[in-house]
Formats: sequence, structure tokens, C-alpha cells
Amino acid sequence: MKNEKLKIGRIPYANFFPIFHYFDTGRNNSAYKFVKGVPSKLNKMLREGQLDISPSSSIEFLRNKDKYLVLPWFSVSSSGYINSILLFSKYPIQQLEGKTIAVSSESETSTALLKIILKEFLSLKCRFKPVRQRSVKNILSSFSAVLHIGDTAMREAKKVESRLDSNLLTTDSVFVYDLGELWDKYTGLPFVFALWIVRKQAAEEKKELVRKISSDLLRAKKYASKRFPMIAKDAPQRKWLSEKELVAYWKTISYDFTEKHLEGLRLFEKYAKKL
Repeated sequence: MKNEKLKIGRIPYANFFPIFHYFDTGRNNSAYKFVKGVPSKLNKMLREGQLDISPSSSIEFLRNKDKYLVLPWFSVSSSGYINSILLFSKYPIQQLEGKTIAVSSESETSTALLKIILKEFLSLKCRFKPVRQRSVKNILSSFSAVLHIGDTAMREAKKVESRLDSNLLTTDSVFVYDLGELWDKYTGLPFVFALWIVRKQAAEEKKELVRKISSDLLRAKKYASKRFPMIAKDAPQRKWLSEKELVAYWKTISYDFTEKHLEGLRLFEKYAKKL
């Protein structure tokens, strides 16, 4: 037990890169084992005890409160635009009644959020089908709309923008909706996409390591907030986003978890229970 490490999930999207950059820059991580995966994969691993702690979908916590504790002070949230949870549609959103929407198999919270927005806020009944495909152009040849998250959402949005700039959009116009902005429009509250979740068993059996990661995450949050331009130089997303765009994106994200965030999370839970 003495040499046992804390098994930590690591989401490889741009939104978490500033936090994990702290751990990648000469820190002593000997007590930690990081495991990469998309949110849905890490949720499952955490649920099954293959991880001790992970940044995980907020809906994973809400559905399994008996298994988890939340590390206070941390989230990935937005108050308005998030820029990486996007619905790409062949039609204006109000015209999606009765249509089938493809949803990313990588996400659970964002899929639930989309269902809430369509059903509760817009009074639309739609069908949903998980897909692994990434190309919006290809998916929209079979579906009316597609929900993408994370880096895929931002990459595909760049493609849509480039087609707009080239005046290539004619009959195949794509409407792009930011789910963070839509939630804010109808509720006026932040939306909590992810939380740092600890298994209760790990919190008990690896108490000191959980305290250590909590302290390290606080330092990582302060470190990141002061160094976005420097961190952007190391981001793998620089292959398709400029450093300026990355910094602007990170500044739209809230890594905090305040009373207002909790209020938004509770409202999301209320709606999610009806799904």
C-alpha cells in the first residue's frame, strides 16, 4: 500500500491542457499514474474502480452520488459560450422537430444537455443516435444534425468557418449552435460540464494522496491562469488553432466551482431526472 499510486484520469482535450501542463513541466508526479481517455471512457473506468479520481462528466456524478465525492473549487464550466460543445445542423434549431440527431459517443453530459435544451426550452421532440464518425459534412449526409464536443467540435467549426470564408456554403449551409450559450440564454446560470470526482473508496484508502492532488490542482489552476500565452506554445492543438485562439478559448472557460456553479448544476440535475 505504501508505494501505491493514485490513478488519475486525463482528458486529452484542449480545455484541460492548461491544468495538465502544470503536471508536465518538471513536477514530481511519482505518486500519480495518469490514464488518458475521452470523458465517456473515463466515466466508465471511474465507475468500475479502474481509476481513483478523474475530471469527469457532471452527469456521471449526478447519476452515481453514492460512489463519489467532488473535489471542491474545481470544474470545467461556462457562463455563456464554451466554443467546444457544438450542435451542427442542416436546419435552424427550431426546425428539428421529429428529426434524428447524431450525438458524439464521447460525451454523456453534453448529450443530456442537448436533450434538455430541445425538450424543455424549445418543446421539440427529436431522436438521437450515438456516432463515432467525426466529419460533420459526412454525418449530415445521413442525419439532420450532429453534436460534437471538445477538440473535434472546434476542428469541425474551423472547417465550417473556412467554407464560409470561401463562399462555398450554398444549399449545404450549416447552422452552428453553442450549447453553453443556449443554456445561459434560457437559465442565466453557468453550466458545469465536468467536475473532479473521487471515488469514496479511494478518498478513504488513499486519503493523503487525495489531499496531495487537491493541493496540486489548486496550484495548477493558479499556474494556468497566469500563463495561458506560454502554455499555448506547447499545446498540440496549435496544429489547427493559433496561440491567440487557444488563449481566447481558455479565457471563456471557468475552472472554478462557486455557489452559482452549484445552482446551475442543481438545475441541470432537476431537468436530467426527467429525461
